[in-house]
Amino acid sequence: MKRFHVHMHVSDLDQSIAFYSRLFAAPPTRVEGDYAKWMLDDPRLNFAISTRGDKKGLDHLGFQVDDAHELAELKARAASADMALLDEGATTCCYARSEKHWVTDPEGVAWEHFHTLGNIPLFNEAAAPGQAAAACCPTAAPMDARMDVPTVAAPVAPAKPTAACCGPASTRTPNATSTAAAPCC
Repeated sequence: MKRFHVHMHVSDLDQSIAFYSRLFAAPPTRVEGDYAKWMLDDPRLNFAISTRGDKKGLDHLGFQVDDAHELAELKARAASADMALLDEGATTCCYARSEKHWVTDPEGVAWEHFHTLGNIPLFNEAAAPGQAAAACCPTAAPMDARMDVPTVAAPVAPAKPTAACCGPASTRTPNATSTAAAPCC
């Protein structure tokens, strides 16, 4: 069964945790110094907030699935819809080890499809020891810019992705996939 996923960037984690805990009538299921997550059953929602992004507000949307079969189904749907696909495969991000891929809607909103395999103690494992982990890909640049495909919306000068993020810098076309694992979501 799928669970809808929303990731927001906030400026004050404690204030946002207090607000969303009241709004959802439940405390977060995971809290870190820069991150909080609610796994709600009514509605089925994985709602995450973090202080890692430069721009506050919506970072990305997505679907969390319960098994590899559902993830493959979402990947096939994206491919059949001629969506540019960034396949990260096995990766770590947001304090979890996951199998995932990304697509971008025509307005440039990143959609993450993922199957969580387990928790990890770090935001991601790509950061060097003693350094803060880089923000996940959706905060680094518009998804289409990261995948080197033209955007459908009005042209915008893309932000330069961080070196520790987004996998190989290859030219992608709709339905193109990368099997190389990127160090971050």
